[in-house]
Amino acid sequence: MPLPSQEVRTFLTSSTTWERRSLLQSHSLCDLLLDVIRENRSKKRMQVHEFVFMRDHIHLILTPDPVVSLEKAMQFIKGGFSYRAKKELNFNGEIWQKGYNERRIQDADDYAKAVEYVWLNPVKAGMALRPEEYLYSSARLREEIDPAPPQFQSKARG
Repeated sequence: MPLPSQEVRTFLTSSTTWERRSLLQSHSLCDLLLDVIRENRSKKRMQVHEFVFMRDHIHLILTPDPVVSLEKAMQFIKGGFSYRAKKELNFNGEIWQKGYNERRIQDADDYAKAVEYVWLNPVKAGMALRPEEYLYSSARLREEIDPAPPQFQSKARG
């Protein structure tokens, strides 16, 4: 499969909580993480196309702004969330494992597979029967995301 052009900067990313602790099962933390993503989207730092917050990890399909590196985009989300959780919710301790996993989306088929992966994560984990039933997922919260990049829209769900 040929590599996508450098202009294609859409990624499937995953981040794990510290020691895989089930930190993202409280509504207050999940709502805060959603607000951090909302804030970064409104500041035009990135587009977030899909997401799911599981108990001990998150998956995002995102496109950083052209002047923002993927590393910086993830720092805005993870660092911003950690900072606000400690400040606003008096959370003590580590929240995230260092780093994250990423895979660049190659084409429309790859994008569709990534969306399916994100949406089906809670279903495969037995936390919902259908993707739309899971509370902290873009399958349910369609108003919280950006549309698929134009080059991927032919196969995009939703």
